[in-house]
Amino acid sequence: MGVSVLAKSGAKRRSNATAMAAAQKEISVSEFFAKNRHLLGFDNPRKALLTTVKEAVDNSLDACEEAGILPEIWVHIEATSANRYKVGIQDNGPGILKKQIPLIFGKLLYGSKFHRLRQSRGQQGIGISAAGMYGVQTTGKPVKIISKVSVRKPAHYYEIQIDTKKNEPKILNGKGDGVDIPPGEKGATYIEKHGIEWVDQPHGTRVTIELEAKFVRGRGSVDEYLNQTAIANPHVTLHYLDPDDYQYDYERSTDQLPSEPKEIKPHPYGVEVGRLAQMFEESEAMSVSEFMRTKFSRVTPAVAKKVCESAKVGSRISVKKVDRPQIDKLFEAIQATRISPPATDCICPIGEDLILKGLHQVVPGEFYAAATRPPGVYRGNPFQVEVGLAYGGTAPTQNITKDLLQELLEETDTRTVRQFLIHTFNGLGAEAADKIVKTSGLKTRQAPNGLKPKEREKLFDAMKHVNVAEGQGMEVMRYANRVPLQFQQAACAVTQTVIGTNWRGYGLSQSRGAMPKGPVSLMVHIASVWVPFTSESKEAIASYPEIQKEIRLGLQAVGRKLGMYLRRRLKVKQQSDRREIFLRYLKEVASAVSVINAAEEKELYDQLVMVAQKRTAEADMKMDDRGRKIEEDPTQLNLGDNVLIVDPASHEAAINRVAVEEEPEAEAV
Repeated sequence: MGVSVLAKSGAKRRSNATAMAAAQKEISVSEFFAKNRHLLGFDNPRKALLTTVKEAVDNSLDACEEAGILPEIWVHIEATSANRYKVGIQDNGPGILKKQIPLIFGKLLYGSKFHRLRQSRGQQGIGISAAGMYGVQTTGKPVKIISKVSVRKPAHYYEIQIDTKKNEPKILNGKGDGVDIPPGEKGATYIEKHGIEWVDQPHGTRVTIELEAKFVRGRGSVDEYLNQTAIANPHVTLHYLDPDDYQYDYERSTDQLPSEPKEIKPHPYGVEVGRLAQMFEESEAMSVSEFMRTKFSRVTPAVAKKVCESAKVGSRISVKKVDRPQIDKLFEAIQATRISPPATDCICPIGEDLILKGLHQVVPGEFYAAATRPPGVYRGNPFQVEVGLAYGGTAPTQNITKDLLQELLEETDTRTVRQFLIHTFNGLGAEAADKIVKTSGLKTRQAPNGLKPKEREKLFDAMKHVNVAEGQGMEVMRYANRVPLQFQQAACAVTQTVIGTNWRGYGLSQSRGAMPKGPVSLMVHIASVWVPFTSESKEAIASYPEIQKEIRLGLQAVGRKLGMYLRRRLKVKQQSDRREIFLRYLKEVASAVSVINAAEEKELYDQLVMVAQKRTAEADMKMDDRGRKIEEDPTQLNLGDNVLIVDPASHEAAINRVAVEEEPEAEAV
């Protein structure tokens, strides 16, 4: 009876409790994420490059805005070998104190944003230190940081690695204490001598990480991320030098900094019972009523009294005397009590005017609309949804003139015609560029500067006649706290809501369960103190019903504006075609009638033309930049103040021109 099954079978025991206990040990958060880096967005070389740039740029924007500085950011990506890239990101922010630099860049889960309830791009304190850890793992090269807080104080330069076993920074230069670079000419000489990358600024921070990566263009690329960042942050100036040494400059379209979001206390509806119990344990001695009023937002003395009465817990007893059953009753009472929604000054929406400016600055189009929804609440957390829409007519390649094409070909520094098309004409894309090159009959690797006159004619003809918008689907740009989300699109609440909206009613074609078709760029921005991401890599937003409802209402608001605009434009086109048919035959009609009735042919023709113009008067209708008829009743088609209508042929964002430096004038002898 006492003989075990193991003994009966004669099998050897593989381990025992003592041996297993000896093998168990604590692991650090760095060690965990080093083995599971895919959770943070480092699951392949292409995505690793984007995540590194994204985390550094997000930190730079947060630092500048918190210090009240209009952000200017430099992004430089340089290939160091076949599969390695060096990424440098610098800002003009307030800089970082010397003792904080190793902790910020060399320790995971270290930051100031996790415990406060206010809108910010970063939340967990993982991103930039994880990027540095990935760089060290894949190349063995340390993270290089230089930071300056004032033009009169020394800059601090560190070369850091993360000790993943201890989750601690390991400083490699300056005998483990970094290097202080003196201000002025002496410091500039030191920086140049030691090859430290730095754009001369009175204050700011630059981080340089070398990592195993893959640089691509198109969807999910660094180019797309920076392009979308410029749209949602019209107050930022971005300088981007890509691995092909091509410079992109996104100039700010407003000098207005976003209003500073305020920190709020947690709302009672957003606290689970376990967290409530922990708050009671950590609280200093006070009454239950005082605890409710001081630890939560929107809890007045009357609300605190009502919660205590409902839970049958004395409002004056000390929190130290409250047991777990009473905490459970208090939690249930909170859920059953009507409490005002949290304050919304902790979030900072972009605003309809700035959305229109951002879209117009970056996305070529002819019609723009924006809508900002009133604030909402999910799980006690305030949030706000904003939607922007850009509708483009013809592609920028089809609006070009021969003289302009000649100028662009002469000033470009791209190596191939394909690169010239992608870099010069914003929003064109690789697929459309390939289509134009193929139609023109040019070679793929042909240099734009070396094209002969006949080849330029062929290229011009192909650009004019190739329909690059054929089969084009809606482009959806998703944002959370002004940060573009570029992966896991299908799993995101934004995408699911866009697909679930009936766009056919707004003049676009759409198959069931698919994105609508048409030259439309749509941006959806969610601002919140705590964005409900589906994973640690912050790539998709969870499908809370409250959030999806607000997204849907925002989409419907801009959709209605688009539908009104497209219907009016279609009516103008129909009347114009109708007039064309009239004018084609009026001369013959006038001639025949004059013969029959012996009437004056010219007078008869003029009268018929007048009737035709009157019957097709809508063909002459013009609208201003708010969708109102010019010189007519402005209430007839008033699309509101949150729309913008422009001429797509003269759109500045359509063509990305190379800045040509003027040569200095020769001094007179």
